[in-house]
Amino acid sequence: MEVILNGVLMGGIYSLTALGLTLIFGVMKVINFAHGTYLMVVMYVAYFLIELTGIDPYLSLLIGLPIAYAIGYFTQKVLINPILKVEKDVREPISILLLTAGLWIFFNNFFMMLFGPNYRSAETVYSNKAFKINELMISKPLIFAFLATLITTYLLNWMLRKTKLGKAIRATGQDRETAILMGIDIYEVYNIAFGIGIAVLGVAGTVLIPLFYVHPFVGDIFDMRAFVIVVLGGLGSIPGALLGGLLVGVIESISGYYLNMSWAPAVIYMIFLLVLFIKPSGMFGFEKEG
Repeated sequence: MEVILNGVLMGGIYSLTALGLTLIFGVMKVINFAHGTYLMVVMYVAYFLIELTGIDPYLSLLIGLPIAYAIGYFTQKVLINPILKVEKDVREPISILLLTAGLWIFFNNFFMMLFGPNYRSAETVYSNKAFKINELMISKPLIFAFLATLITTYLLNWMLRKTKLGKAIRATGQDRETAILMGIDIYEVYNIAFGIGIAVLGVAGTVLIPLFYVHPFVGDIFDMRAFVIVVLGGLGSIPGALLGGLLVGVIESISGYYLNMSWAPAVIYMIFLLVLFIKPSGMFGFEKEG
């Protein structure tokens, strides 16, 4: 029971790291290979905010979220939009993949040069605390991270469905030419969507601080899992990203307990390939609009 519960809670963190990726793909139809690298960047932002101000990691969100949003917004505006404008007739421009792959390599090595390979951690009063329920021991930071996942997923889904901005984002993702005819500035929508995607990573990076060490390659741990989750859940599906992450977390936890932790990634990828073979659109690819 404890293994399954920990798998669900860890899966919530995986879901949170995948939410921004699925949003960016759903709007622009391009894969952001630098997704894990941006997670690393926002974790460093959160770490230094905590170290310099001494505030609680979750309170650091008040400062860290606007910074994460600005990083995403200006990445899209300055680096990606010029390519999209040049290749505006290409539905899925390969140049974006090359650019984001280049950002991945650049930022990993740049942060290695700045901060070295040292592992850093921000200790909190609840870092090593756990709730005891009968015989079950559940990590407090894991529960807090899971609650953050549920809240973020709900707010993101609500924003996309109920607000004017959300409808503009969805319209741009469905048909950019029609969106232009309806008076939507699609490039500004791209800026905002990428900013929101990185801001969601800002939430993930903050809740990871009490659980994981910060180092220049920490994003690579979550990067491939985020891609697996997005494909499993259905490209562009917010609920699918949540459910896909929970599935990956439970599979990893159970296979690590009964086999070995080194087997966990292999089991995840085998199930991933099986799902792709049976249902290429993903297990929860129900986010298609009429």
